[in-house]
Amino acid sequence: MAPPRVGQSVDTIADLLSANCQLTIRINLQVQRPQVQDRVDQRTLLIASEMGFINDNLGILYLGVATAIYLRPELAVIGGSRAATTLLGLLAVITWKIVYALALYPSFFTPLKHIPTPGNRSLLCGNAETYYPKTPWPALKDWAENLSNEGLIRYYLVGNLERVFLTSPKALSELLVTKNYDFEKPLLVRQTLSRVVGNGILLAEGEVHKIQRKNLMPAFAYRHIKDLYPVFWSKGAEMVNLIQEDLERRKSAGEEDIQINVRNWASRATLDIIGVAGMDHDFDSLRDPTNRLSRSYQQIFTSPGLGAKAMFVIGALMGSVRLLHMLPTGRNKRIGEGGKVIRDVARQMIRMKREKMKNSTASTGIDIISVAMQSGVMDEENLVDQLMTFLGAGHETTASAMQWAVYALCKNPEVQTKLREEIRAHLPPLSKDSPNTIDASIIDDLPYLHAVCNEVLRFHPSVPGTIRTAVRDTSLAGTPIPKGTVLTIAPEVINHLEEFWGPDAHKFNPERFMGPGKANTGGATSNYAFLTFLHGPRSCIGQGFAKAELACLLAVTVGRFHIELRYPDRKLELREGATVAPEDGVPAIFTPIEGW
Repeated sequence: MAPPRVGQSVDTIADLLSANCQLTIRINLQVQRPQVQDRVDQRTLLIASEMGFINDNLGILYLGVATAIYLRPELAVIGGSRAATTLLGLLAVITWKIVYALALYPSFFTPLKHIPTPGNRSLLCGNAETYYPKTPWPALKDWAENLSNEGLIRYYLVGNLERVFLTSPKALSELLVTKNYDFEKPLLVRQTLSRVVGNGILLAEGEVHKIQRKNLMPAFAYRHIKDLYPVFWSKGAEMVNLIQEDLERRKSAGEEDIQINVRNWASRATLDIIGVAGMDHDFDSLRDPTNRLSRSYQQIFTSPGLGAKAMFVIGALMGSVRLLHMLPTGRNKRIGEGGKVIRDVARQMIRMKREKMKNSTASTGIDIISVAMQSGVMDEENLVDQLMTFLGAGHETTASAMQWAVYALCKNPEVQTKLREEIRAHLPPLSKDSPNTIDASIIDDLPYLHAVCNEVLRFHPSVPGTIRTAVRDTSLAGTPIPKGTVLTIAPEVINHLEEFWGPDAHKFNPERFMGPGKANTGGATSNYAFLTFLHGPRSCIGQGFAKAELACLLAVTVGRFHIELRYPDRKLELREGATVAPEDGVPAIFTPIEGW
């Protein structure tokens, strides 16, 4: 078959299926622009498209054949038995799909064969080293640095799930900015996250996302964030004072091994902060760690076991995990119960806020929920989803960043000492009874504090990777990307590439953010070298909030305590889920230092 001309209508597989289903299928194949056309054999793309269509519609064909056998028993070819013939057909369809997915598609029919691919692929594991589903970041780092590519690398996960990893600023800028609405979060990602964070702005797509972001942006403008610094500071001060009280009480009780779990305290502090700053409500989880909202997040944000990871792989193969979420597993039960509590609390907060706005003649402020309600474009369920998003994503990511910050400062004590010197020299000491307030200008004028925070966010991104699916035929870096292609964006990899950050990219070094012109770039050669918050219309709407919150929490903690890891030689294990943080929550020895 000759390559089609632009706009030419091509009969693809009508002849193959018409005998059974009387289908007439015509596909208008639009040839790529001239600069892209030479990159790919159009015959290969056409064959791949045809085979993909056959595979995708085999189930429909089977249902048609099974119905025909049921209505006309004489069509049964296995001993005249309709059941046996139908079951054999089902087995044949399943066998074909498995063989196609594991062997035929990756080797012969993928339209992405021209993209550089690692050579160590197996039928079942793909490019993974073992059957155990685990994060691909180390392998992706190796390929990005050593596999010759022009911005894209094709690889395969367990089950031979095909992915395309973006490595160049050009490819990243197109996906994140200039062509961002050509790509969406895959269905299974939205199904997984929505149980915890609702269907808010994080998971919205297309025009819905544009409208939501436009209406929520005022709540995250700097003119509003700067007024929240006293909230961040006072909650941080409350946290360190409660930690010190806890240490003194345990010491008085004769305890010898007095350690602090950073995750425990950071998660409660950030939950309280998002409550006060986001909806003008203090959950008071710092003083009451047993409150039901705090407990719900604790039971949800646990590292998934092998079974949960296997279920996600199965869901990826199926294209949906909704049925798997209905299985009576312990994790499904915990997430279901916790998600219900979070949704109920969010709904209660919405109704309380509505009553407050109705009965108040004064200004209602521009906290997140007030802005969303004043926009007038969201009903109660939409508002509940937005609140769930900011409660979940807004506190867990910063809590993870705080754990990584403490971990990094313990591993680099000279950085901790230098940071403490800057904090104590420029910030007012905390008063146990009445903590001093702070304003944005004072915190923003501490260059080393911001250098440390930026380096923590670069070196240890709380969300190490995300994926997108092409929702239409498009291209990236001059390479055609067919509809349905799944693409990987990996801050954990890009943030550490020597190509962008120089020979010390793999070293924790806040000094890279010091000096003229480096405070925001770290001296990187591209804006897309720092992907922790992504870029473009789908970048993190709350990144200014998160950076200010982390700076205040870290300042009060390091200003008050000298911190050491309780188990400095323990191998770092990761808790993987919606965010990534140390599995043990960073148990550390906090020693109060007098004079601040």
